[in-house]
Amino acid sequence: MNNFTFYSPTEFVFGRSTESKVGELCKKHGASRVLIVYGGGSVVRSGLLERVKKALAAAGIAFEEMGGVQPNPIDSKVREGIEIARKFKPDFLLPVGGGSVIDTAKAMAVGYYYEGDFWDFYAKKATAVKALPMGVVLTIPAAGSEGSGNSVITNTQSHVKVGIRYPMILRPKFAVMNPELTMTLPQWQTASGVSDMMAHILERYLSNTPDVQIGDRLAEGMLLAIMECAERVMDNPEDYEARANIMWSATVAHNDTCSIGREEDWNSHAMEHEISAEYDVTHGAGLAVIFPAFLQYGAKHNPHKIAQLGHRVFGIVDSGDESIDAMATAIALKTWFHEKLHLPVTFGQLGIPDPDLELLNERLHRLKGEVLQGYMELDATATMEIYKLAL
Repeated sequence: MNNFTFYSPTEFVFGRSTESKVGELCKKHGASRVLIVYGGGSVVRSGLLERVKKALAAAGIAFEEMGGVQPNPIDSKVREGIEIARKFKPDFLLPVGGGSVIDTAKAMAVGYYYEGDFWDFYAKKATAVKALPMGVVLTIPAAGSEGSGNSVITNTQSHVKVGIRYPMILRPKFAVMNPELTMTLPQWQTASGVSDMMAHILERYLSNTPDVQIGDRLAEGMLLAIMECAERVMDNPEDYEARANIMWSATVAHNDTCSIGREEDWNSHAMEHEISAEYDVTHGAGLAVIFPAFLQYGAKHNPHKIAQLGHRVFGIVDSGDESIDAMATAIALKTWFHEKLHLPVTFGQLGIPDPDLELLNERLHRLKGEVLQGYMELDATATMEIYKLAL
């Protein structure tokens, strides 16, 4: 196990009707002027936004709001939010929604105090040292942004989709998590969220760091729980206990609990970011296409952890040949995504029958370097092979 520093200060307030506590939570964390950030009309139609505003007003907190954040959040909306914030002068941000809303708020948080363009942080031209604090009201379990210091934004001009990672300044002060708010999600959104959180676990699990049994067993246990609960939710969207387990799993999948002391991968995410940046597809659905292809490639080039995953999670019988077992694991994951979650597992099923693989691959390596480091070293030939396996 490698040396590590683990820092996860977020206060999680979990359970039924917990959104009613948002006013007292904001006040507890020093807020007096709150900018609410949200996405489409679902938080309005459900009455959640009104309940949040009522709770803030009851706590004597002034607030302004900015809606219209879209999935695969974009740079122009961040700039709009920063402009609104500088006029309102908040001391706290309150994203109400899923990962796209939270990631937008985080970009606004670091951009608020910066004299240049916030994109400098994402382009690695500048380092953020200060950010507006925030709390979160989570409505979509998927990205885990409610418990992480990460944010991913797409540049609409260059079609570059990249992230920042500032755990010391961007982890939310609190996260309100009511599983009841997820019961009305479309099946597609629930399934895509499950794919996303499973990928977050697998990016950490696929590691060459030896003797990380605690992280491995945590990851394997979460994957088993997520898969069981996801199948229950597909059959019964109002299964509160299954929803609750999925919601908490998404948080733990991305708050570094199962990644401490080990190298991580994240190359599947990088490859998918090129797809969703170019074709604006749902991130979790794109991961359902890329991750099985990544595992298929890994079955030939570094099968050990993939075979272990198959033995411990997918019930693959140990044949004595890790490559065979790893390939069976890749097929099992692909089959489960498609048959149990009804997700696409090829570019065609994703709605991209003729993807420009050369464009995706060239931009991937332009951003990430000639050789992607991680569980496997991937040059342009290797990543092209993975993209082709996803056809």
